[in-house]
Amino acid sequence: MDFLVDVLTESVIDTLKLIPFLFLTYLAMEALEHSASHHVRAAVEKSGKAGPVVGSILGALPQCGFSAMAATLYAGRVVTAGTLVAVILSTSDEMIPVFVAHQESPTRLFGILALKVIVGIIAGLLVDVALRMLHRAGDGHAHIHELCERAHCHCEDAEDENGSAESEARAATAGEHDDVARRAHEHGHDHEHHGHGLWPIVRSALVHTVQVTVFIFLVTFFFGLLIEGVGEDAIGELLADHPVRATFIAALVGLIPNCGASVALTELFLDGTLAAGPMIAGLLVSGGVGLLVLWRTNADLRQNAAVTGVVYAVGVAVGLLVGAAGMMF
Repeated sequence: MDFLVDVLTESVIDTLKLIPFLFLTYLAMEALEHSASHHVRAAVEKSGKAGPVVGSILGALPQCGFSAMAATLYAGRVVTAGTLVAVILSTSDEMIPVFVAHQESPTRLFGILALKVIVGIIAGLLVDVALRMLHRAGDGHAHIHELCERAHCHCEDAEDENGSAESEARAATAGEHDDVARRAHEHGHDHEHHGHGLWPIVRSALVHTVQVTVFIFLVTFFFGLLIEGVGEDAIGELLADHPVRATFIAALVGLIPNCGASVALTELFLDGTLAAGPMIAGLLVSGGVGLLVLWRTNADLRQNAAVTGVVYAVGVAVGLLVGAAGMMF
């Protein structure tokens, strides 16, 4: 019974940590979707080519929410698939706290982080190049409204309000009706003072956040019970026998959307049970809850499977290369 309470507590804490990231991401996306500034949208949508570089660097920061943000932004087509792959591969999850707790050399830690960032950048750029060559990179525009349609968040209320104000303003600019100009000004003035245009955006962001948070909690709790039931010792025995097999299995363990996966992999590596190759494979794939959020928010299951497959394949390939090269950390 105690382990059940422990898993429940850890799942709640891990999920609560993500809420600010999710809410701010959805709030920014909704504001972008309803913004009258087309220059802002164009700037965001055209930044995709450098996305994998920026995403991989930011993903290495010691926090667990950036991969969830990247998955959400990709589901709205604000960032590219390569950017999402780069973020997941570079995300450190719980590796840094474990290294610090063991008082390990910073050189070892930064060496692993540097490799993850470099792999993330290269893999992300290659994914985007391949998609553009295959003409599968999309239309280059954000599709945030599709998230709202699937979530039934009623953010179209904001669109109706903003749309009516814009149409009135355009009519006034054309000089067709002087009274329309007056109403448009009063309408905008009313929005400015009473915030009628802001609440639908906030409400939509809250709806999205609650839906995804509940999903993350349930899955995190399930896999937390699974890890506790199997035990870290059993995982260690499974990974210690054969280095090649251990690389494939470690990458599978990394796919578990729970911080316990990265903790277990890091602990086993520091204890000497896990070699460098399998450790790198598992930690590359262990991108926090990024993939989990992707499967929850993105409607195209083939895209989700493709991103997951690419992340797993890159993790295994780099892990095998590290093992074959005899690299040590």
